[in-house]
Amino acid sequence: MIELMPESAGDALGFRAVGKLTDEDYKQVFIPRLDEALAAHGKLKVMLVLDDGFEGWDLHAMWDDARWGMKHKDDMSKVAVVGGAKWMEWASKVGGHLIKGEVKTFDLAQLDEAWAWVKS
Repeated sequence: MIELMPESAGDALGFRAVGKLTDEDYKQVFIPRLDEALAAHGKLKVMLVLDDGFEGWDLHAMWDDARWGMKHKDDMSKVAVVGGAKWMEWASKVGGHLIKGEVKTFDLAQLDEAWAWVKS
């Protein structure tokens, strides 16, 4: 499941992921919210919070993520990944080379710091 966090405002969007993300999560929540904000603001600052119960993506969700990300690689000024397994930090750094914006990782304990960075 993925949900838009209430702290989201304007071009700064935060999403909390719990369990395994599915195609439905992307098509009903994640992509529509991103597209809506992109149409209104031009560039986005996005934070993805991977709670302790995060289990990854199913194949359809991975494809949705990759397809949207490649189409909009120039449309994100900042991307923060908060929490998740240690391999997520490595994957975020690799993925950061595919987008024009800054990419930064944070531990779950640094959620407030991550919000401050994303919104700056």
